Amino acid sequence: MKKPVAADRFELGVCYYPEHWPEEMWEDDYRRMVETGFTIVRMGEFAWSIFEPEEGVYQFELFDRAIDLAYRHGLKVVLGTPTATPPAWLTERYPEVLNVTYEGVTLQHGMRRHYNYSSPKYRELCARIAAQLAAHYGNHPGVTGWQIDNELNCEISEFYSESDHKSFRKWLQDKYGSLEKLNEAWGAVFWNQSYTNWSQVFLPRPTPVPRQPNPHQALDEKRFISDNTISFAKNQADIIRAAAPDQWVTTNGLFGHLDSHQMSDELLDFFSYDSYPQFSSIHTDPAERNPLGDRSWSLSLSVVRSISPNFCIMEQQSGPGGWVNRMDMPSPKPGQMRLWTYQSIAHGADMVLYFRWRTATMGNEIYWHGLNDYHNQPNRRVREAARIGEELAASGQEIIGTRAEATVAILRDYDNEWDGEYDVWHGPFMWQSNKEWFKALQRQHIPSDIIYLGRTTTVEELARYQVLVYPHPAIMTDEIAALLDEYVQQGGKLIFGCRTGYKDKRGHCYMRPFPGAARQLCGVTVEEFTVVKGTRRPTFISWTEEPEALTGADAFNDILHVEEDSVEVMATYASDYYKGKPAVTRNLRGKGEVWYYGAVFNEEAATRIIGALNLRSPAEHWLELPSEVELQIRQGESASLTFLLNYSEEPAVISLKEQRTDLLTGESISGTYSMEGFGVLVLK
Repeated sequence: MKKPVAADRFELGVCYYPEHWPEEMWEDDYRRMVETGFTIVRMGEFAWSIFEPEEGVYQFELFDRAIDLAYRHGLKVVLGTPTATPPAWLTERYPEVLNVTYEGVTLQHGMRRHYNYSSPKYRELCARIAAQLAAHYGNHPGVTGWQIDNELNCEISEFYSESDHKSFRKWLQDKYGSLEKLNEAWGAVFWNQSYTNWSQVFLPRPTPVPRQPNPHQALDEKRFISDNTISFAKNQADIIRAAAPDQWVTTNGLFGHLDSHQMSDELLDFFSYDSYPQFSSIHTDPAERNPLGDRSWSLSLSVVRSISPNFCIMEQQSGPGGWVNRMDMPSPKPGQMRLWTYQSIAHGADMVLYFRWRTATMGNEIYWHGLNDYHNQPNRRVREAARIGEELAASGQEIIGTRAEATVAILRDYDNEWDGEYDVWHGPFMWQSNKEWFKALQRQHIPSDIIYLGRTTTVEELARYQVLVYPHPAIMTDEIAALLDEYVQQGGKLIFGCRTGYKDKRGHCYMRPFPGAARQLCGVTVEEFTVVKGTRRPTFISWTEEPEALTGADAFNDILHVEEDSVEVMATYASDYYKGKPAVTRNLRGKGEVWYYGAVFNEEAATRIIGALNLRSPAEHWLELPSEVELQIRQGESASLTFLLNYSEEPAVISLKEQRTDLLTGESISGTYSMEGFGVLVLK
């Protein structure tokens, strides 16, 4: 039975590193944390050499004092297993634990995450420190839960040590059983890559053309890394659960080459995430039209919610961010930190910890600012956190346990994400279309979910949604197509984009007319297709209901041919040699319908389809909002909460046709109301 994120109250807290500060500062730090409204702290995730200064010698005195003192102040403690930063004595004595790059360069001690998950010695030493910590703190009344490692697959998510090659070989033997089946799955007959002995099989290695491995091998590599990472985490999770059955287990971060859904289902009580919304602002593509800025971080939070409907934010941005030489983010303006906190809560967080209590004075993160500055004097960020603490102390009880509600979902899956890292004929399209659909839905105040399709997905899970958007699933099995067809037949509306359904699970192209496995669903075939780039000028789409209102047919064009009488042409190409040919179709199937959009989605095209489907904001009947305000709804048995988040620095005027109460202030609101810049309302 999984333990809840928060059982009795909303948990607001902060990350703390007692080993970084003189012990005489701890008492004052904890006192001020409590005054700020914090109830929980995280510590220990980078302290292996404190716990085990030399192999087999354990000392807990420093953290005993730190945890005991936190407990006396009424603070709960999340304790991290310190395996993200193996100590120098370990890497010197056992160099085989170090990670190796694709090019064969061994990564040395001196940063973090310089180890590999496959090393038997590293797994043994990680199990030993986890067991020692769990035995020592498993019954401590101040320790409420555990974070396994820290940000698995962050910094680097590829592993090429000798142990990794051996583990990959074993993984393939278990998966395929024979070299004949491996050769078939990898299409090894192409370019004479066939293997005659398992000793010839490796993870991708350098080739005459840089980074040009067999694409089917590269897809299996990502699957292996995910399974191997989960196995590494399980090693610790099993130990902690046995020794500390009353404490919860989580891990934090959302990084590449890891099926976080499988890991959470199998190992964790709930998932945790590290929320830094300014990454969405500083990494915006300068060519992107109408970007969402930090509001687009809500898309990442929607992914987290798909893993764990109620989750923990283990690190919430609380100041300007950056390492000494990279990731330099501006300081949050007054109100932004509060806005971002409620952004996390609106999407399902029942626990939020700020990173960090005080800015480090040494190391790579001296510019990754926490709530307190180096001088440790009062500042506006601490005051803003105290305001949030006061609000959540009064209202958090009504928030915890409620879940985000949506009637539209964007579908994803790991196979297409991992295959698309290498395959530029579909991979980049998924990210653009996800973002553009999210923008279109956001600006019309239609909450949406992210759903990852997998082996255990059921039609009942899909049937919760009126509309599913599956932009570019190049890999699609007949089983997934049948599942989606069942959803449609029952009345669901399904939307595909170009490059749909033409690959099997191995990444081989079907010898069928495109869209392959989705052919019957869509009622069309792809007559011809082309990339739109280079000397190929941008193309456009003319919509049947408004032929003069053209939208861009971005990046790739599938020229469609209608195969079934149930298909209606919704738009045609307006330019190039295929002008007048079908570009967008709708197939009425059973009680539902399937759309095929022959290009990569942009916001304008998504908005047109939203209008054609007559999708509306769930609050339309009682609330009018400007486009800069996000709407998110959390629903429970006893509460329905509407979160309104103003991402503009300027006031935003909203209009309520019915009276509502702001949960955070108790104020009754009706009629015309001006939200402050970066303002938040939680209406019930």
